[in-house]
Amino acid sequence: MFIIFLLIGISVTVASGFLAAFLWAVKSGQYEDDYTPAVRMLFENEPASKSGGTEPKKA
Repeated sequence: MFIIFLLIGISVTVASGFLAAFLWAVKSGQYEDDYTPAVRMLFENEPASKSGGTEPKKA
């Protein structure tokens, strides 16, 4: 019976830790911009350099 109370105490402690981490993340602004990360991969292409680039040659 003691093990049940021990596991409940441990689970409440872990859940409180995750709740505190989530609240810290929300207050620090990590969830303010929810649009840019979704489209960032579409705009990360850098122009290829003209000397030694891996562009295919035109015939």
